[in-house]
Amino acid sequence: MSDRTRVGTLEQRMDDVRVVLDSVGSQRAALFGASEGGAMSMLFAATYPERTTALVLCGSEVKDEKTPDWPWGDLTAKEFEQYLEEGLQHWGEGRSIQWLLPSRAEDAELRAWLGRLQIESMTPRGVAAIQRIAFGVDVRDVAQAINVPTLILHRVDDQTCHVGNGRWLAQHIPHAIYRELPGADHLPWGARSDDILDEVSEFLTGVREPLKPERVLTTVLFTDIVESTEQARAMGDRTWRDLLERHYDLMRAEIARFHGSEINTAGDGFLAAFDGPARAIRCARAAIDSVKSLGLDLRAGLHTGECERIGDDLSGIAVHLGARVAARAKAGQILVSATVKDLVAGSGIEFRDLGPVELKGLGERHLFAVLSV
Repeated sequence: MSDRTRVGTLEQRMDDVRVVLDSVGSQRAALFGASEGGAMSMLFAATYPERTTALVLCGSEVKDEKTPDWPWGDLTAKEFEQYLEEGLQHWGEGRSIQWLLPSRAEDAELRAWLGRLQIESMTPRGVAAIQRIAFGVDVRDVAQAINVPTLILHRVDDQTCHVGNGRWLAQHIPHAIYRELPGADHLPWGARSDDILDEVSEFLTGVREPLKPERVLTTVLFTDIVESTEQARAMGDRTWRDLLERHYDLMRAEIARFHGSEINTAGDGFLAAFDGPARAIRCARAAIDSVKSLGLDLRAGLHTGECERIGDDLSGIAVHLGARVAARAKAGQILVSATVKDLVAGSGIEFRDLGPVELKGLGERHLFAVLSV
């Protein structure tokens, strides 16, 4: 349907914003420019500083084309033409989730939603027209003319817009505040949107909303690689690091498949949370089997208990207990606490009773080894 209208230039899109502000009676506003919207927001702030209270740039592109004087572009001119010719043949399949939201790349439902959004928004021909305009944008000369309070947010591993864009803007927009955030998602509403909201809130209001702990019943799953130190020493740092990355990819795929949430990684270990212990056990078994293809052996431990959730993090005795259970597991083994075993009654999962086991700092706990899932 958008094909029925003329594709706007950067200047025309800037004028659209001004007309909307006039229509609603807004004299001044804070602008939030994400991705290619950052270029238009920068142009508006530089042109109409009297109407811009503040500027927030999130994963914003400065120049899309990769050239000798701009190594942080996405594609060269030749690569861009090839992308238009080949990539848009798959318009409507939601493939762009891989670089827009890599943290959700395995989410089939979200990918299908994105595909529908693409089809219902525009045809490949219309997309090509818009992308040609976006590809030709270069706002390097605009940046130094911005004289409004500016916050720049950029994820360090952004898969769509290289972090070099954010770092360059931080150096060239006068008095800008720069916050480099962890993660690879390009869209601001990805897996860690809270950190973006916190930064924007503090920048615009001067106050960061304090995080209130939330107590929830959660099943925690800990995994780590058996004899990782020895393998790392034998392989060398670079080879081991590459193998770890492949291990991370497989783990994240399994956690997503069983509807878990990655909490954090520490070296070669994973901590994930699940709202159901049976899914957590099945995820552990699938993960152990999956990483065997890499020549790695995992061990896993699970516990269900009340955890304190602050933002995306988990804490509490239940987390410590889960870690201690995992530490007692052998290669390829899944150990669970008595609580987990009791909660999955009737699921068909079979266990071997290991009896009371001493856990460092937590005393004796009754543990069970998973035999089959």
